[in-house]
Amino acid sequence: MFDSKIIEVDGVFVGAAIITGIATSLRFYATHESVRSLHNTLMPDLAALRACVTATFRRMGQGRRGLRQA
Repeated sequence: MFDSKIIEVDGVFVGAAIITGIATSLRFYATHESVRSLHNTLMPDLAALRACVTATFRRMGQGRRGLRQA
């Protein structure tokens, strides 16, 4: 591992973007259950990775809130 960047969504630490040995990709290390499905996903850049993680986190969070209220 050469370097990593913290990924937070709405103030919640959800994982880290790890620069792989292949300098053209980032691997996502998921730490939050709502984005576990993305663990080890490879993305070409940090912006794409953050967008994907953010969308998944918010979608999974919305679903859970809806289930609790029912």
